[in-house]
Amino acid sequence: MNAPLPMLLCLSMLAALLGTALWHDLRTRRIPNRLVLLGTLAGIALHASLSPGAGLFEVPFGGLGFLPSLAGSAIGLSLLLPMYLLRALGAGDVKLMAMCGAFLGPQATLEAVLLTLLSGGVLALAAALAGRRLRLVLKNTYYMLLSALLTSMAGGPASITEPPAATGRLAYAFAIASGTGLQLLLNYHHLWLWR
Repeated sequence: MNAPLPMLLCLSMLAALLGTALWHDLRTRRIPNRLVLLGTLAGIALHASLSPGAGLFEVPFGGLGFLPSLAGSAIGLSLLLPMYLLRALGAGDVKLMAMCGAFLGPQATLEAVLLTLLSGGVLALAAALAGRRLRLVLKNTYYMLLSALLTSMAGGPASITEPPAATGRLAYAFAIASGTGLQLLLNYHHLWLWR
């Protein structure tokens, strides 16, 4: 069975938003607030205005409703927020995941965040290998974790400090787009193929 046209239109909208965010992130290392705000509002509006269904990328096609879409956005935001507080991600990355959550809904957002984190790890490892910085990345990781452990054992708050030597910044929008795309592909592959 083929995916219905409205589902393909929703997928195209999400892909265009993610592609634009990735383009901005690669060029400027920033994701525009206007883009993620409009994308989040579009995802919520679609879920709130379409006839009830199982989701924008599920059969039966239809909206989950205002609150589930808002919950998906909140889950995307809250799961990546700790990484922003640790300065491992930028605020735009966190807001981009919240935008994806507005399209996906709560359950699919949990899966997409997990796949995003895995994609980000693979991306970081690939970048370290390509730039011949793997040894520095491993050394920085060791010192950050050791510092957090010693600080917490001394009674201080367990926090991860910035490494002494930076290993570069990644365009994390790529990991978010990959994780979201993988979630859609793995969970809804039956919609995109003929049976």
